[in-house]
Amino acid sequence: MLYEDILLAPVLSEKANLLREEGKYVFKVDPAATKIQIKEAVRRLFNVHPIACTVMVVGGKPKRQRSRSGYTSTWKKAIVRLPKDEKISLFEGV
Repeated sequence: MLYEDILLAPVLSEKANLLREEGKYVFKVDPAATKIQIKEAVRRLFNVHPIACTVMVVGGKPKRQRSRSGYTSTWKKAIVRLPKDEKISLFEGV
């Protein structure tokens, strides 16, 4: 699996912005990716040294469209913690 295929997108939400102040960055990742693969992908793509990685599966929410009911897709989220002196420029807007 290529490093570019592991990290699908950054998660930009209020909660993720609060975590970023603590040195934690949130990504939407490939469902088959492991913690070690995610840390290595962040290290290689952004030239930083991750300390820890927390992974969780976000379940789909129930949604309705007219008379049909269903669920949104289930996806995998990773929270990567960096040392205090390192930042990812993608999130900083540089």
